[in-house]
Amino acid sequence: MLGKLLISSSSSSSSVLSNGILRRTFPSLSSFSSSLSLSTSSSSSSPQSHTDPSSPNKDETEEATILQPSLKISIDRSSLYSPPVHSHEPSSDSELVKHLKGIIKFRGGPISVAEYMEEVLTNPKAGFYINRDVFGSGGDFITSPEVSQMFGEMVGVWAMCLWEQMGQPEKVNLIELGPGRGTLMADLLRGTSKVEKFTKALNIHMVECSPTLKKLQYSALKCTEEVDKTVVSMFGGAPVSWHATLEQVPSGLPTIIIGHEFYDALPVHQFQRASRGWCEKMVDVADDAPFRFVLSQQPTPATLYLMKRCTWATKEDIAKLDQIEICPKGMDLTQTIAKRIGSDGGGALIIDYGSDGIVSDSLQAIRKHKFVDILDDPGSADLSAYVDFASIRNSAKEASEDVSVHGPISQSQFLGSLGINFRVEALLQNCTDEQAESLRNGYWQLVGDGEAPFWEGPEDKTPIGMGTRYLAMAIVNKNQGSSVPFQ
Repeated sequence: MLGKLLISSSSSSSSVLSNGILRRTFPSLSSFSSSLSLSTSSSSSSPQSHTDPSSPNKDETEEATILQPSLKISIDRSSLYSPPVHSHEPSSDSELVKHLKGIIKFRGGPISVAEYMEEVLTNPKAGFYINRDVFGSGGDFITSPEVSQMFGEMVGVWAMCLWEQMGQPEKVNLIELGPGRGTLMADLLRGTSKVEKFTKALNIHMVECSPTLKKLQYSALKCTEEVDKTVVSMFGGAPVSWHATLEQVPSGLPTIIIGHEFYDALPVHQFQRASRGWCEKMVDVADDAPFRFVLSQQPTPATLYLMKRCTWATKEDIAKLDQIEICPKGMDLTQTIAKRIGSDGGGALIIDYGSDGIVSDSLQAIRKHKFVDILDDPGSADLSAYVDFASIRNSAKEASEDVSVHGPISQSQFLGSLGINFRVEALLQNCTDEQAESLRNGYWQLVGDGEAPFWEGPEDKTPIGMGTRYLAMAIVNKNQGSSVPFQ
């Protein structure tokens, strides 16, 4: 970047100024030092060569008597970047921390919480979900399918009921968003395997970006590769394929979509009320720690989504809040789902923890089943946020007039209406005492509220019910009517 030069002279001069370089030869330039004023340091582009035909030659210059010129030069370099002093000391930062710091420095300022969250979870080299198995008791958190087989079985009942409402089509796309280990889909297929007409209609599509989890899903579904390279599951022989995004799944067939604990991992933008209005919370480098939170000085692109979200809430609700979380990717994903269901038929089931209203400050980090600081050791902990079900409902209705939205209802209501109580009683008839204890614990975790009252084991292992914390919502094509069990 060129510095800005301001030149003033009380007398004419034959000197030529080219890109900030004075083109006249003098025996000594020391006389100019007193009249040169520098505001800050800068760099300049390489000057082009200019020749002044009126300039004296070298011999004439040496014999000339040079008077003190009345010339002042001011260089404005305030907008130029001064790089920090490079340190040769080894850094203890992880590769992901270095990568995040590099993004911030390249941008010349902080990044949004959503950008930070996306890098931490899905960075191709060091993202939390990419190269490890994070589910189950040995991972960082436990999801409902890992608690009990009954969860996947009940979701299978819902999917089969929707298929019947569609008129039992001969072919249907069954899509799972973020399938984890593949446990839910495996339990669904095993539980519905006796309804041969249903399982034969399925084309299974797994939307997954982690190579490690793809391998686990392949194993969980007991997949094999046919002669024509088609991958099929041993549970009913349904073909299975993997995709990085929902948009990559072929359209044109009736569609059943399952999104269990998927929305909570989508990156959120956080806004905080300040004297100048709503400011986005950003992540910046810090002096005494790798990162710190700061507030944006100007409106950010995500402000458009904030404005849209606020139109779906009352002024009274907004006035109560000092912080607001929005999930633009969740809003966009919902619109993609609604448009596909509106055109192809079918429905989507979304189960997650959240609320049926605008979300304030819910972003959290979990490492080895314990809450940790969000900015601590990025890539080593899961980041998730409460799901705004009201935003999902409004996004779906805005995207397509051909869909209806049902719920949310509690996970306890959802599973209970589909028959989980009868299922657990049937399973308890033919099991060992150890299996019975596992079934009761799993059942409570799925439908209970708070600590299990029957628990007699170690206090730190008391089953905690998720029945009221998790909510279920369905988006269905209006031609199918109300979705079971939301009537």
